[in-house]
Amino acid sequence: MTRAGAALVTLLVGLAAAAFLVAANDPGEILRLLAAAGGWGVLAVVALRLPQILFAALGWAPLIADPGRPGWAALLRMRWIRDAVNALLPVAQIGGDVVRARLLVRRGVGAVPAMASVAVDLATELAAQAAFAAIGLAVLLRLPHRDDAAGWVIAATAVCAAMASGFLAAQRWGLFRLAERLRPRRKSGPAAPAPARMTGLHAAVLHLHRAPRRLWASTAAHLLSWLLGTLEAWAALRLLGVEAGLAEALVIESLGQLARSLGFLVPAGLGVQEGGFVLACGLFGIPPEQALAFALLRRIRDIAFGLPGLVAWRWEAMAAAPAAVATAGPAGRTPPS
Repeated sequence: MTRAGAALVTLLVGLAAAAFLVAANDPGEILRLLAAAGGWGVLAVVALRLPQILFAALGWAPLIADPGRPGWAALLRMRWIRDAVNALLPVAQIGGDVVRARLLVRRGVGAVPAMASVAVDLATELAAQAAFAAIGLAVLLRLPHRDDAAGWVIAATAVCAAMASGFLAAQRWGLFRLAERLRPRRKSGPAAPAPARMTGLHAAVLHLHRAPRRLWASTAAHLLSWLLGTLEAWAALRLLGVEAGLAEALVIESLGQLARSLGFLVPAGLGVQEGGFVLACGLFGIPPEQALAFALLRRIRDIAFGLPGLVAWRWEAMAAAPAAVATAGPAGRTPPS
């Protein structure tokens, strides 16, 4: 099966799972809850997403070890586009990271530093999420909740921590050195395809791993980004009539996002995120209808942020095309210097 075929299959499975969850409960009540949230309420939830993207971009910045690193506004735009691709296109949840690496190269950063920054940023973000999940678990154990469901929370948190540790260890122990050896042997140079310009990626990643200040700064910014999601979750729950405090919102947000990350092969975490929020809300006795309305409200937020992000991405691609044509000589060749 091709990569596109596998993505389509997982997308259809995710859509079917989400549709089943809605149909198995009360679709009319779910729609009523969403309608009661109102347009201004939805806009407030959408607005609370912006600080999260900003701190995620700031978490990426220390890892771009290149003098051509763009400013925070450009990084915010790239992170926004990355999230839009992952949320709305039928790609696994790393497709947007390939896009942001290419955007970074277009901004003048070398291909190797760009790819290294994205690879290590994924690891620090995952490590921050594991810490966020652990915080959520600690808060959960101090709140009244369904004891019979706490086991899966502990297991999922442990899996996330193992994934983060494993990914960091693999990067240090030669994951990208192996990738360099397995890549096709092609000519190097500015006109060579991207895989041929990856020589030195392992060394660049290792350089970042040997810079603890960069790693800690990145992880701290990503953790703050995850924690800010608690405010968005709290606001969304209140809009839907759920009398939840910040502590409950933190647990629900951490576990819902954890479920989405564990289902990273499913485009946009369709079905996985919805199921995660239903389970997390169920810990506090929140009915499935309110949990699904909450999950769908987050999908509305993804669309509201994602559609302009995709437009911005295509605009950048169209703007870059004339520049590439102007740089190339006859028959697409680069003119001699």
